Amino acid sequence: MTQALFYYKILLIMKVFLTEFHYKKEYKNTADVLTAVFLYALLAFPSLVYFFIVKVRNFCYDKNILKSFKPRAYTISVGNLTTGGTGKTPITAEIANYLSKKGERTTILSRGYGGKLPNKEVNVISDGTNINYDASMAGDEPYWLAKHCPKTSVLTCSNRIKSAKYAQSHLKATRLILDDGYQHRKIQRDLNLLVVDAQKQFSNGCVLPLGALREPLSGINRADKIIVVNKSLNDKRARTYARYLRKTYKKPSFVCSMVPDVIYNIKTEEPIADNAPVIAFSAIGQPEQFYNFLRRFDVMETKNFPDHHMYTADDIKELQLLAQKYGATAMITTEKDAVKLKEFSSCFDDIYALKLKPTLDLKNILEE
Repeated sequence: MTQALFYYKILLIMKVFLTEFHYKKEYKNTADVLTAVFLYALLAFPSLVYFFIVKVRNFCYDKNILKSFKPRAYTISVGNLTTGGTGKTPITAEIANYLSKKGERTTILSRGYGGKLPNKEVNVISDGTNINYDASMAGDEPYWLAKHCPKTSVLTCSNRIKSAKYAQSHLKATRLILDDGYQHRKIQRDLNLLVVDAQKQFSNGCVLPLGALREPLSGINRADKIIVVNKSLNDKRARTYARYLRKTYKKPSFVCSMVPDVIYNIKTEEPIADNAPVIAFSAIGQPEQFYNFLRRFDVMETKNFPDHHMYTADDIKELQLLAQKYGATAMITTEKDAVKLKEFSSCFDDIYALKLKPTLDLKNILEE
């Protein structure tokens, strides 16, 4: 094992450990309690510093001390308060497709995190007709959005003011969507959508690194509407939580259910056989919820990679050895991961992707 790989694995273990700590609801034994006390003592001060910095930044934007840019095009932001996945990317895709079908010239603005393209300048991942880069260059989420929003342009740039101006001048955009834009206050928005996971909610209520919050819970007040994402087969809990948020924060709150659609081979697009013994793997923020959707399969083992991980041939070989070890006939991953695996599909026939279909009331979310 190389030194770089060793440190990479250590960082992965630490990230998984901290994520579990952030979302842990109860401590069942003395060891868990002692670990929690140690982490609280270790992380309380850096978390307090982070809290102060974010509060000052938000205050400066609220009082117009820090200036923000107002695009000519109607601008929608889709984002969350926590680290990790809440379902905002598929919601962004649903909004983009809805607007495009209504005749709007829609552009999604992304930072392009995880892609190899230099993002100081604007990169046109898709112009609404042609996709210009693969997932390794564009980043997994921008490429996924380009694939799933065929009439929507997708731009990446670290400076989203620059990409907003490009969208208006070169693409004649009438609608802009900020993907993961809740904390990006340099751009004003006409509609600010906050996405919340029904199960994970707001972790332990603490900001980074003590908790998973990117900013204090007071940030909820900036939302125009809240979307509660349900990733289980029963939406009762999500609807109850949406009512709680509506009552507590006086914000219109909606439920978006992520419904399993099909599991297909990423090479042939053939559906997987029911009850097949499988292994599952992913490189997303909250993998447990993805694995829950596979309960009807005989999942022999799961393998987690860091969020936005770019796969290599060695990763695929490692997964195949894992499948052989457990006698699995297929490997299942997410669609977000699948776009990064296309280059390996000619060599491996047993990789499948789970397609999730978000269901939400876009008319009332966008038009009222």
